[in-house]
Amino acid sequence: MIETPPSFAEAPFGAPAQPTPDTLSEMLRSVRLTGAVFLNARLSAPFAIASPRRYDARMPMAHLRHISVFHLVVEGSCTLETAGGEARDVAAGDVLLLPFADEHRFYKGDAKDIVFDPRLIRQGPIEGVWTVDHGGGGPRTRLVCGFLESAEMLLAPVFRSLPELLVESAGDGPVGGQLAAMVGDILHLVDTDTPGTQAMLGRLMELLFVEVLRRHASRLPTGSKGLLAALNDPLVGRALQLLHSEPARRWTVDELARAAGASRTVLAERFNELLGRPPIDYLTSWRIQLAADRLRNSRDALARIAGDIGYESEAAFARAFKRVTGMTPGRWRDGGGDNRQLMPIQFKDPIHPTG
Repeated sequence: MIETPPSFAEAPFGAPAQPTPDTLSEMLRSVRLTGAVFLNARLSAPFAIASPRRYDARMPMAHLRHISVFHLVVEGSCTLETAGGEARDVAAGDVLLLPFADEHRFYKGDAKDIVFDPRLIRQGPIEGVWTVDHGGGGPRTRLVCGFLESAEMLLAPVFRSLPELLVESAGDGPVGGQLAAMVGDILHLVDTDTPGTQAMLGRLMELLFVEVLRRHASRLPTGSKGLLAALNDPLVGRALQLLHSEPARRWTVDELARAAGASRTVLAERFNELLGRPPIDYLTSWRIQLAADRLRNSRDALARIAGDIGYESEAAFARAFKRVTGMTPGRWRDGGGDNRQLMPIQFKDPIHPTG
């Protein structure tokens, strides 16, 4: 039985702190990750196969809102090339996460063409698990691919600060057993048609994401920037915990600095250094992320949502929401924040790589 990955340990003031359980968990809850759609791909060398940025309407992933993709290398080896041009040799036991699933490709040997054809994807014997069989008949590479979806993901700094590719090894280091157990359970379910398979696969994929995120955060080098680095910082991490615990409070920088145990100047400088923005600007984005979740997943009135996240009027809330997302709350609620429409939006705040 897989348990929720260990939460981040707290550290005393002045010591390097891991992200606090409440803050990181709240961020992930507000994004509403949902594991959906699996591919069981058997590829034989030579092969070169592409995964596109947007999916053809005939493909099972076409209906998903913003997606992240996992690739579990079950057997063999190949090379992964990302949209940014990074080429990475991967082999059995590797767990690959592309948080923002831009176009990428897998290849091995001297394949003549890079293939992307929706007709390669077929419904397998297990509901929700599709199959791909492709290649030249040589040595085999097997990939199991899972997708996570969330319309709110593009608003979340915890995602937008990640690199385009994270690679973990299921057997790497003394803590690799947790990851290996998750991967083992996923592979067992993909190969075994038992009741509840699809729901269990989805939950395991969500847990796998948290574990990979935790491992990535634990290895951030000194000088990293972005949300995970900020959560690791004793001062900024404490300030973020305060903002997340009381998002509707009328925070000022002075009040936040006093509560976090620092001067206004020191807090503002440290916040800007790690996140590239002032504390209150971050608070606005966090409020909008919470609102986006409420709009998508409840029928609460706009005025109630506005009040619950700290806005005195529905009009002020609507202005802030449109400034951050590029669309009105009503359009978001009606489904305007889907994968095709959100991808081109240019957000106000910068995106900082963490690695």
